[in-house]
Amino acid sequence: MAAVTLPYGSWPSPIGAGLAASLDGRPEYVGTVGPEVWWTEPRPQEGGRRALVRRPAGAGPAGGDLTVLPAPWNVRSRLTEYGGSPWAGAERAEGGPLLVFVHFADQRLYAYEPDAPGAPAPRPLTPVPGIGGGLRWADPVLRGTEVWCVLEEFTGPAPTDVRRVLAAVPLDGSAAEDRAAVRELTDDRHRFSTGPRISPDGRHAAWLVWDHPRMPWDGTELRLAGIAADGALAEPRTVLGGPDEAIAQVDWTAGGTLLAVSDRSGWWNPYRVDSDTGEAVNLCPREEEFGGPLWKPGLRWLAPLPDGLVAVLHGQGSSVLGILDPDSGDLVDAAGPWTAWQPTLAVSGTRVYGVAASPRSAYEVVELDTASGHARVVGAQGVDPVDPAYYPEPQSRTFLGPDSREIHAHVYPPHHPAVRAAADELPPYVVWAHGGPTDHVPPVLDLHIAYFTSRGIGVVEVNYGGSTGYGRAYRERLREQWGVVDVEDCAAVARALAAEGTADPDRLAIRGGSAGGWTAAASLAATDLYACAAIIYPVLDLLGFAEETHDLESRYIDGLAGPPQTLAVRCRERSPVARADRITAPFVLLQGLDDAVCPPAQAERFLAAMRGRSVPHAYVAFEGEGHGFRRADTMIRALEAELSLYAQVFGIDRPDVPRLELHG
Repeated sequence: MAAVTLPYGSWPSPIGAGLAASLDGRPEYVGTVGPEVWWTEPRPQEGGRRALVRRPAGAGPAGGDLTVLPAPWNVRSRLTEYGGSPWAGAERAEGGPLLVFVHFADQRLYAYEPDAPGAPAPRPLTPVPGIGGGLRWADPVLRGTEVWCVLEEFTGPAPTDVRRVLAAVPLDGSAAEDRAAVRELTDDRHRFSTGPRISPDGRHAAWLVWDHPRMPWDGTELRLAGIAADGALAEPRTVLGGPDEAIAQVDWTAGGTLLAVSDRSGWWNPYRVDSDTGEAVNLCPREEEFGGPLWKPGLRWLAPLPDGLVAVLHGQGSSVLGILDPDSGDLVDAAGPWTAWQPTLAVSGTRVYGVAASPRSAYEVVELDTASGHARVVGAQGVDPVDPAYYPEPQSRTFLGPDSREIHAHVYPPHHPAVRAAADELPPYVVWAHGGPTDHVPPVLDLHIAYFTSRGIGVVEVNYGGSTGYGRAYRERLREQWGVVDVEDCAAVARALAAEGTADPDRLAIRGGSAGGWTAAASLAATDLYACAAIIYPVLDLLGFAEETHDLESRYIDGLAGPPQTLAVRCRERSPVARADRITAPFVLLQGLDDAVCPPAQAERFLAAMRGRSVPHAYVAFEGEGHGFRRADTMIRALEAELSLYAQVFGIDRPDVPRLELHG
């Protein structure tokens, strides 16, 4: 049957905003409890909670997973606002698993025995946050009668009034009403810390620390300490790392050898570390990344196997799963369709578990049997909600920007199995700027992208200078250049698509969330290239961000824009709040009212600066949403508002979408 001809942007699509919202998010924090694999997964239609899921041993094909805790239990930590590994589990000697987890609503640690007779309710292990100041916990590990983890304690009203230490929480519940029953294992001389990794013989603990103004991808230290018979830690010492070496992960082999992922070569590679001398041997020297930005404690790019091999994630841009022989350096990749793996790995015997996706499949839990080489999906796999013929086909490309610098991007052309546009029409395109900005996006199935491409609107995701995945030099391009390099790189990609006849030069838009929201708003102030923008929970004011954001990122601006003494000048030169008079293109601003990372005060100052100017715009605020939308109804409203903006600005007829009221 011949394809129907309709204008770009007006195509009908079975991928609705509700469908995209219901399948938003991905599994995280994979772990094993005996022979079982466990993980957390999003539930947008349950208020955005994170459910803990287990797959019983011996279960059949994917779909046999069980939800461990019913709503409203929400397994998610708020440590440094972004969280971290929120659970740990182990098999009890008397049978059945013992689970320790963080509940999002009160940030207390709980213990739970899901297979115990009578299914007793989870019992609290730590005080309510108001006792002894605000308390948060993350990256736990079970050790004897205690759970060791990171403790974050707020000591005053400011976001930076906070201390972090390694702590031991008794499993008997004695600390539930008594803060003094929590043993602090370290002092708070270092501002940030991951949780401890305990050696197989139980005699040593290793962890990572770093301090302001550095971020964890700038410079970290690997700390090592002996564990005394009474559970006390000896005075720790630094065995690797420093201000200019970023260590992303530390772990132990079954034989007690210390492993670390360091970027001392300019690329995050795996190293064997001599715990006495600190000598580090690169186990696989390649210009590839075997690690990434440590936004949250508990991320894992490598996982040692009992036989001495090591499961690793590696690549440029996107990571794939491989099995490394640390003695020979041989690396064999897992077979299968998956092209991007998330930094979460777990091991049980010869089996490795992770979370992976491809351009044709969303993120799912995958098991690799290293004995047979067979890989299969074991969890979080959904039946295709629509015909995959509607999915876009990404093209990974490299563009040239200013000074002939390379810019990596993924192009998603408009795609529909039964509709096409007239031969003489060029499609509108939206440039997507990712958050972070120290992050990256891989080319995988994302129904939020398919929502637009299946309607005839192209998308290009830009891994602008500063993105991870391409070595330290690439991410250092953004040092003190935020609002310049990211803006220039996105514009260079958009112009290239227009120049080659891929995109309509008069119907280009830009959108982004968080740091991507900054890039979108800054782009409107810096260039007239874009016809409109979607600005989502953004940074809009450098000075305000440094003063108002959470502790983790309160000195992030030092590296992105410059030291405090120059910040006022850079703010005037780059901040959308200070350059609002230069913005002439329509925009929609989407903001969570509970956002502690990019507080709504930034959005309000920006809107005040736009007041009285005839620029069509809309502000949509969401109660109960923080940094990153998690509720299905929020995501539906946000997607439809964004599409309505494009329809109005690009001249597209979309009567099926609620009209966004633009004022100005």
